[in-house]
Amino acid sequence: MAHVLVTGGTGFLGSHTIARLLASGHKVTTTLRSLKRQPDVEKMLAVAGAPGREGVSYVEADLTSDAGWDRAVAGADHVLHIASPFPGSRPKDENELIVPARDGALRVLRAARDAGVRRVVLTSSFAAVGYGHGPTDRVFTEADWTNLDGPGVTPYVKSKAVAERAAWDFVAAEGNGLELTTINPVGIFGPVLGPDYAGSVRIIHSMLTGAMRAAPPIRTNTVDVRDVAELHIKAMTSPAAAGQRYLALAGEPISFQQIALALRSQLGEAAAKAPTRSAPAWLLRLLSIASPQLRETVPQLGVVRRADNAKAREQLDWAPRSNEESVLASARSLVRLGLLAD
Repeated sequence: MAHVLVTGGTGFLGSHTIARLLASGHKVTTTLRSLKRQPDVEKMLAVAGAPGREGVSYVEADLTSDAGWDRAVAGADHVLHIASPFPGSRPKDENELIVPARDGALRVLRAARDAGVRRVVLTSSFAAVGYGHGPTDRVFTEADWTNLDGPGVTPYVKSKAVAERAAWDFVAAEGNGLELTTINPVGIFGPVLGPDYAGSVRIIHSMLTGAMRAAPPIRTNTVDVRDVAELHIKAMTSPAAAGQRYLALAGEPISFQQIALALRSQLGEAAAKAPTRSAPAWLLRLLSIASPQLRETVPQLGVVRRADNAKAREQLDWAPRSNEESVLASARSLVRLGLLAD
């Protein structure tokens, strides 16, 4: 079994990936911005039922500083670089996101190369693949890249594309044999392990609490966090994965209205507040004039972005769960862990 460094152990995907690695018998080290968060990770691993969680090593390291990274990568065979800044709101300066995402990725790659790590699997995003192209019927694949000058490219989207491009350029120019693979997931759903979970799960949270009174005309691609964790591990160990990108998604996009109907159908009273109506796009555009939160959703209204997961299925024998299974798992875990009041 391998020694694996997972960056960002407190995160939704990071904690699930650690749990999956432990279940597979790997030795795990993880980085935290502050070791004060170690008990939070331990609680999440306990919720996940991860075996051997007491053997996880914790190192304090931040993407904005060189400190700690040499110790974090020491002895590691592979690095799963999952940590990345994610905004609570749109920053005034896009570089507040772009610079730490890009420089953090390069910092991890440099440390991995210098420590003799075999392969880094970097968590990128569909944001680096399918944005900035305007209305289109195309089905996006790993060959596509986001157009940074196109419509609907937010600072977060730009940060993911810039960071991934920088990673590939670094490995090509200065990698000295270091292998790189990137995973490009869409919106990540699935069971939460605690209060740290993906922004996409907040869609489910807002439906269950009644904060979303009507479903906007938005369609989203989904993937289950357990499947993304599994894809990272497959990409880490497969010889075929070196130098490759892999889109991670369940299949066809699902509408917010379909999600709400699935919740009401399967969760009964727990989903009694989920919206039954859909909101017209013109009304949301009007209301967004006075609401910064709604303004963020306007570029997504009526947009359908389709993508192909055939490469991961065929090369890595990856079999993702369905849209419905992952969104229902999100909802049930929020209820089970009592997180609907947060």
